[in-house]
Amino acid sequence: MFQLPDLTLILGQLRGGLTTAMFLFLIASGLSLIFGVLKIINFAHGSLYMIGAYIAWYFVHYLTGNSMLGFWSAVLISATLVAVLGGLVERLLLRHMYKVDELYQLLFTYALVLVFSDACKFLWGTQSVSVQRPDALSGHFTALDVRLPYYDLVIIVVGLLIAGGFWLLLNRTSFGRIIRAAAQDREMLGALGTNVSWLYTSMFMLASGLAGLAGALVTPIKGIAPGLDVDIIIEVFIVVVIGGLGSVWGTLFGSLAYGVTLALGILVQPRFSIVAAFILMAVVLIIRPWCKSQYAALAYGVPLTFGVLFLFLPGSVPVGIAIVLAVGVLIAQPWRFLGSART
Repeated sequence: MFQLPDLTLILGQLRGGLTTAMFLFLIASGLSLIFGVLKIINFAHGSLYMIGAYIAWYFVHYLTGNSMLGFWSAVLISATLVAVLGGLVERLLLRHMYKVDELYQLLFTYALVLVFSDACKFLWGTQSVSVQRPDALSGHFTALDVRLPYYDLVIIVVGLLIAGGFWLLLNRTSFGRIIRAAAQDREMLGALGTNVSWLYTSMFMLASGLAGLAGALVTPIKGIAPGLDVDIIIEVFIVVVIGGLGSVWGTLFGSLAYGVTLALGILVQPRFSIVAAFILMAVVLIIRPWCKSQYAALAYGVPLTFGVLFLFLPGSVPVGIAIVLAVGVLIAQPWRFLGSART
């Protein structure tokens, strides 16, 4: 029988889930931007994230040091170098794949994954490495009996600032209007005199820089080793699928839904916590046709996922059934048909 955990434990898990969500948003927002503008699903986006992590580790250990200034210098250098690498990939390789079938695009980007993976092994080896947090960010403070590490708060703030920056860029600048126009009709935009070629390169560089930034920021939290790119790209694809490909705000809310589901799913059903995110993706895709928007599908999908998890918990099957039925009624909204019948 499921027993409600202590509030302190729930808040602690939510803090961890929010941190995970912000990391995923930094990566997934770039992937979503590439698809929205370039119409390419970039399977190698996770490789750029891994390269950013390795570059940050190299600079911290051999050049800049682990001081506050050294760490943030390494983060900015890593994001910049990965952005330049992304620009070279787009100009020299990916540009020739825009008009081919989507399957060939996916196979091509997967080939880049293999190339980047072997390059990282050649340059940095196969041993797991990590970066120590700067002393100024290694502490924590306590609120509501929950430990809140300074570094986690920095990650959350950076993620929210990136989200706000995206909104300002896309909705309050002329460059944002050009980006939206390119997503709608690239041929017409080119006919009006815009250099679409360089627009694509700049968008790919921006998305690559965000992946490199996320990779650099994750180094004090997670070990860096070959295979990091494949692990993260699966999570990122789940986020962009449930949030909606090409939608930055959908990516943000999809990341939050993923982080909350993963963090609290461990408390509900530890044995199925790994598949909780996949259950969330399946649920959101199933109920999406009956929801008014992708955001509504996410709002209904999270409690439905926990309802499904309760169904596999001995003694809590009635709770799971009740949650599933309650959310199902909210989605179906049968009172709409009663009102139309009276009229």
